[in-house]
Amino acid sequence: MTSHDELARILRRRGFLGVAAGTAAAALLGTVGGGTAAAAPAGSRRPGGPLVPKGRLGIQLYSLRDQVSTIGFARVFEELRRHGYSEIEFAGYTQGSAGPITLRQLRRLVRDNGLRAVGSHVGYHSSDPNAYTFATNLEKVLDDAQELGLKHIGTASGPFRYGSTVDAWKRAAEDFNTYGAAARARGMKFYQHNHAEEFSFATDRPDVRLYDVLLEETDPDLVHLEMDVYWAYCGQFRFGVRPDGVPAPFDPIDYVLRAPHRYPLFHVKDGDKDPSARDGYRMTDVGDGDIDYERFIGGVERLSRRRDHHWIAEHDNPGDSFRFARRSAAHLRSLREDGC
Repeated sequence: MTSHDELARILRRRGFLGVAAGTAAAALLGTVGGGTAAAAPAGSRRPGGPLVPKGRLGIQLYSLRDQVSTIGFARVFEELRRHGYSEIEFAGYTQGSAGPITLRQLRRLVRDNGLRAVGSHVGYHSSDPNAYTFATNLEKVLDDAQELGLKHIGTASGPFRYGSTVDAWKRAAEDFNTYGAAARARGMKFYQHNHAEEFSFATDRPDVRLYDVLLEETDPDLVHLEMDVYWAYCGQFRFGVRPDGVPAPFDPIDYVLRAPHRYPLFHVKDGDKDPSARDGYRMTDVGDGDIDYERFIGGVERLSRRRDHHWIAEHDNPGDSFRFARRSAAHLRSLREDGC
């Protein structure tokens, strides 16, 4: 099945290919498939608006942890504002040698620099009952998120707490539903951020992809997803064949197109294709790699224009974190949608 056929199938199921939506669907197929929409006459296409909607460009502060821990949040936020970022996602609330800071002070710094804090990563569980995780300290985690004015609070931990069987992931899904209900009661959304391993297969069911168990067993109104696009493509490379040898290809964007309301946040990181590497890619600055973000961001935004998606740049270990932030922002702001 071609990518156009697959996307058409998804759109038909969601009711997007009716008579009134024909032109819009044709344009979307052209964007996501990398071709030209049939409805557009030759020579009529022209650059349109930015692919990343205004005010939706963010960065994960984990990428700048070296700067946060030395020069502090205030100077980091000033730098991010200069590069055109509107949003930040936390990966901890301390600033190392830069000195102590309260959550109230941190929230004020975000606001004073014209930024919005849209999310934060917190651990899922720990054997230490006093650890700062959802499982061991849920109310404190949510109290802090409220103090910072966050609309999303989540974890980058995989749902492997109880193992890699189907039942183990069902148990983890129950945990996530609990955290999601608690977050929702406070006006926030709980989310989980994937790595490549979420797309692996259950150890007791080689025909079942674990990520599908997570989606099926969590309440879509309580548990949301932050797709890390890079790691999803690594998962596509590593887990495109089941352990029993049966091909099981997937396209990461299909998960989003099936349920765009479940994906409020995205991590935008890039990689050079390298089939000799375990993950099939080697991480690089956004814009320097081979992941087609015009296709991905364009496809998501065109399908769900009225939804609030947040595009958050990240690099796990940048060589120069400020350089990464500057170049990533410039690249993402340069991506334009095709106009007709």
